[in-house]
Amino acid sequence: MNGFPWLTLLGLLPLLGSIVVAALPRGRDLLAKQVALGVSLVVFALALVMAIQFKSGGAQFQFAESHPWISSFGVSYSVGVDGIALVLIAMATILVPIVILAGWHEADDAKAQVKTFFALILVLETMIIGVFAATDVFLFYVFFEAMLIPVYFLIGSFGGAQRSYAAVKFLLYSLFGGLLMLAALIGLYVVSAHQLGTGTFEYSKLVGLHIGSGTEKWLFLGFFAAFAIKAPLWPFHTWLPDAAADSTPGTAVLLVGVLDKVGTFGMIRLCLPLFPDASKYFTPVILVLAVIGILYGALVAIGQTDMMRLVAYTSLSHFGFITLGIFAMTSQGQSGSTLYMVNHGFSTAGLFIVGGFLVRRRGSRLIADYGGVQRVAPLLAGSFLLMGLASLALPGLSSFVSEFLVLVGTFTRYPVAAVFATLGIVLAAIYVLLWYQRVATGPATEKVKGFRDLGRREMFAIAPLIALIIAIGFFPKPLLDVINPAVNRTLHQVGQTDPVPAVPVSEGTAK
Repeated sequence: MNGFPWLTLLGLLPLLGSIVVAALPRGRDLLAKQVALGVSLVVFALALVMAIQFKSGGAQFQFAESHPWISSFGVSYSVGVDGIALVLIAMATILVPIVILAGWHEADDAKAQVKTFFALILVLETMIIGVFAATDVFLFYVFFEAMLIPVYFLIGSFGGAQRSYAAVKFLLYSLFGGLLMLAALIGLYVVSAHQLGTGTFEYSKLVGLHIGSGTEKWLFLGFFAAFAIKAPLWPFHTWLPDAAADSTPGTAVLLVGVLDKVGTFGMIRLCLPLFPDASKYFTPVILVLAVIGILYGALVAIGQTDMMRLVAYTSLSHFGFITLGIFAMTSQGQSGSTLYMVNHGFSTAGLFIVGGFLVRRRGSRLIADYGGVQRVAPLLAGSFLLMGLASLALPGLSSFVSEFLVLVGTFTRYPVAAVFATLGIVLAAIYVLLWYQRVATGPATEKVKGFRDLGRREMFAIAPLIALIIAIGFFPKPLLDVINPAVNRTLHQVGQTDPVPAVPVSEGTAK
């Protein structure tokens, strides 16, 4: 079944679904929600069937398709997935139906049409699948930029009081990064034409090009700046708190839990293999930025009074860990970073969704307006606590495995960076537990006393996340078995191997 166009079908179905939703008559809001949920569930089912057929020891890119697009410029519609792309597509297809179900009433109070909200979510799913699956670098760029359109309207039309400001700020930052990447993309095309006789954007042909040292550094910076803004990495992060705080919770999940992974995915998929020498040259600076992001994000999160901005700053800290593992350039570090992308998607989705449930009941994002939630809504408070514990990487929950691998992989090559990064774990415990204490413990305030506990729809939305966080925490092997071969290929392309242990292991001890 490898000849079946799985990836094209996965990308096309949400797009067709969005057209159907948008074409529904005005006033058919419930039907629009049902169609969007049904389409997203079909896409998830197909992604699951495709993932089962993936062979971890097989070709680098599987389910590959390639068709000429703009032949005169060497552009093609080429898609395929390795283990890294596969797990990220799976994460996205899991989160979209959860977002639709959890955000069933998110657009009800907006002036824009409800069907537009759910149609935009499906369009965004198409773009997300496309950017993770693209094996033509120009096609990757097209999806990378096209994602901005649905996100801009999701924030600007359905967000909070400062939604227009947040949407424009997000758009300007992203467009600036995209322009830098476009300039680097053109430069890469010129280099390929000089070396190969004809210009190309095909990933497999671009990997291994012999690029002059100065040129390679500039091209690397063009791509890396775009990905650092998208991720975001400190100090390119300032659009994130505003965008997350003034989005609906569902949009925030897709933005921070899924869309921002395109930045870190681009680092490991494009920056390292295409520009290996430049990646090594800039690694010390990037590691410093990553460590600063870990500590800065955690420290600022502790002082937040708005729960949505708090989650955004925790994500800045988490993206620092992901970047740290990628540029440690060890198998453990990069496997941990890839797994971290998935685990962060689930735990952050849970925090935004539970936070959304709280805001919908209380009508406020301010932490000080809550208190005693666990007395009146124990299931809601319990879900909140579990998501918080997953975010701080409690052993037995999914984030612990990925964070442990990142720190171990980093320590083997950059022990000082790993030691400073470990402080982020302590800070994470502070901001999560303080947040939970202020919202859920103590006597229930007057407005909290009327809270209802999780309803059936809300439990259906949050239960898959709880199950995945616990399952991956205890048994991450299936995901790592898929991720590890792709990571090993990346390290080979960069010309890196894992450091030899400083203390030799004696033959007797090894036995």
